Amino acid sequence: MNTPHITKITGELGLREKQVIATAALLSEGATVPFIARYRKEATGSLDEVEITAIRDRLLQLDELDKRREAILKSLEERGKLTGQLKESVLAAESMTVLEDIYLPYRPKRRTKAIIAREKGLEPLAARIFSQEDFDPAAEAAGFVDSEKGVDSPDDALAGARDIIAEWVNEDQNAREKIRQLFFAKGVLRTRVISGREEEGIKYRDYYDWEEPVSKAPSHRVLAMRRGEKEGFLILRVTPPEDEAIEILDGLFVRGEGLPSGEVKTAVRDCYKRLLSVSMETEVRLATKKAADLEAIKVFAGNLRQLLLAPPLGQRNVLAIDPGFRTGCKLVCLDRQGKLLHADTIYPHQSEKMSEAAKGTIRELCERFSIEAIAIGNGTAGRETETFVRAIGLPAAIQIVMVNESGAAGRYLSADV
Repeated sequence: MNTPHITKITGELGLREKQVIATAALLSEGATVPFIARYRKEATGSLDEVEITAIRDRLLQLDELDKRREAILKSLEERGKLTGQLKESVLAAESMTVLEDIYLPYRPKRRTKAIIAREKGLEPLAARIFSQEDFDPAAEAAGFVDSEKGVDSPDDALAGARDIIAEWVNEDQNAREKIRQLFFAKGVLRTRVISGREEEGIKYRDYYDWEEPVSKAPSHRVLAMRRGEKEGFLILRVTPPEDEAIEILDGLFVRGEGLPSGEVKTAVRDCYKRLLSVSMETEVRLATKKAADLEAIKVFAGNLRQLLLAPPLGQRNVLAIDPGFRTGCKLVCLDRQGKLLHADTIYPHQSEKMSEAAKGTIRELCERFSIEAIAIGNGTAGRETETFVRAIGLPAAIQIVMVNESGAAGRYLSADV
């Protein structure tokens, strides 16, 4: 058992450490959430299903984070890129997003524009420009012209240097976090209809020219927009105010007003449009999709719960019986709203005298509470109790039915009716 994980979850969820340890142990043994919630209350301190699920999900998240952390450290070490400071940063990362941001500059890449520029020997020029010292970038770039490497002019050299700077900006952890916050705080979901598909996609007409903040978009609209996009009727984009994004990046990377700073400004704008905005949009789309899916599941579960708990017989006055031999038959009377009116125990299966007394009790209760249906659990002594009740000679209007106990204790029997 991972002690740091237990300690972390205990603090995050405000539970006692013993509760988290017991729950983690039961989950590791293969116990399900409903089983733990109902049958292991003494071990967990009576945690409910929501709390147990939260522990389970957080344990899984932390395990996945550890596995990814281990894979990243192994990759960095094998490629000779792991330094002491980098290892500390990787080990200190507390979320998958932070971990991936740290790893991004070191991750193996396909042949990007920046890689091609480095192959042309333009990284020293990019570093000189990025330092934003006072010099003429064009004059400096002239020294990097090399037709054999595909650098035919100073402009080519400057363009390659800007590609490298754009990648540096894109991989900066602080810049990514600030732009990520901007996307989630001020990002806007925008949809437009694809030209020529107006008639076919008429069910999405509300989204033909639609926009709303990411932070306020309800789950059902997020899912509807994504469906329209997937079916080929809508174009969906996520964008924050571009001027604010550029202002953030300028504040982080642009120093002064000289010629090198102008090159950095150009690189920053290229980075945002070509790299950073695309990456952040993907993150927001994934996050909103996950949140919308969870909300949809929650709504569906709530609807299903109400459906399953709805009385199959409708609103009726019910006498419910939990059958038993030695311990007797426990019974309750409920009104049409499910309110408990009376509780008692009868012993119809022990002696003739007790059987007659039980018959009298049932007749009296049926009359006193205007009983319209009698529900009998299908557990031990269920069939014998049903036979007994049918033999009492109750009015034909009173319906007698067997109900599935499904392992529930007698006190939960009313939920089945």
